[in-house]
Amino acid sequence: QVQLVESGGGLVQAGGSLRLSCAASGARFRINAMGWYRQAPGKQRELVAVITSGGIIDSADSVKGRFTISRDSAKNTVYLQMNSLKPEDTAVYYCVVRAVLDYWGQGTQVTVSS
Repeated sequence: QVQLVESGGGLVQAGGSLRLSCAASGARFRINAMGWYRQAPGKQRELVAVITSGGIIDSADSVKGRFTISRDSAKNTVYLQMNSLKPEDTAVYYCVVRAVLDYWGQGTQVTVSS
């Protein structure tokens, strides 16, 4: 059973920064990629950024230049450094681990006030 523990969400003013972390445990298989999606109220869940085991990154245009994803493969942990936050970044952020199946975290709230 894969368990994902997310941390780092919270309330921040526009222009501020937050760092999200997601640690995966219990995986007895190869993890191909880890990353983050987000879902704002009334909207569909969308990609924020994902990083593969080989270091290839896929990210949304809306966060490029502001958010940085990184991964510690030895710890099965993925990080999302979010800078220059905007009110439109407000959402629940979900960690995802991609292996044979996708595993999702419980989500962490990020709120950016104007």
